[in-house]
Amino acid sequence: MKQKIKGVPNFMAKEFDEKKHKYCLCIPIINEGERIKKELERAKNHNISSLVDIIICDGDSTDGCTDEKSLKELKVNTLLIKKDNGKQGAQLRMGIYWALKRGYEGIITIDGNNKDSIEDVPKFIQKLEEGYDFVQGSRFIKGGKAINTPLIRYLSVRLIHAPIISLTARKWYTDTTNAYRAYSKKYLTNNEVQPLRDIFMNYELLAYLSVKADQLKMKTCEIPVTREYPKKGKTPTKISKFKGNFELFKVLFKNLFHKYDVKCEKK
Repeated sequence: MKQKIKGVPNFMAKEFDEKKHKYCLCIPIINEGERIKKELERAKNHNISSLVDIIICDGDSTDGCTDEKSLKELKVNTLLIKKDNGKQGAQLRMGIYWALKRGYEGIITIDGNNKDSIEDVPKFIQKLEEGYDFVQGSRFIKGGKAINTPLIRYLSVRLIHAPIISLTARKWYTDTTNAYRAYSKKYLTNNEVQPLRDIFMNYELLAYLSVKADQLKMKTCEIPVTREYPKKGKTPTKISKFKGNFELFKVLFKNLFHKYDVKCEKK
């Protein structure tokens, strides 16, 4: 099924099951190979699909990681396949659109590279149930665990990314590059937020949604999670060392100066 809706990339949706839960877990991926399989196996072992509907937001992978038979066996509810331009931001918009259309009361997001503690999903559900609108997972607060974090990644998050996001949000956050988080329907449908805009193609939406809830004085918090990098081998990331980080810094400063605000974009 192809879609063409303003602010939403063209995509195909393959529903393996009907909507079953109040909340959904959106996992953006692109050619994650065995990493997404292992993550979904962890989710299955912890009965995550009995708590949320698992939705894969695929960037049109070509490595076989979205084999439908495997996804069904691993309790995935829906596979969304982007057939349009854009990277992470476009995949998240696709997932947000689908989730809101289906009537979920909140959305949890997590990377699909098996670095994050998917077994902590119940913590996010609890906070959404308590009325929080934005819940940020953090490995750096009490109870969280940062395992094998590369030094350059640790320093860039703690000394650059987190301070800039915190300044923009007007609230201190510790783990701002972490995509393991939750958003309420109330937050995502706020007329001053409007996440379904084509301006959000890459990393912009993650940064924007990190700060807008606090700017609107909505209910926000951090909760402890675990993020574990492999001891050896290449660090699983889609951000290149130079170009990717340069683009990320541009996004941070545009976000700081409200360039992604609805009012600013309409000028």
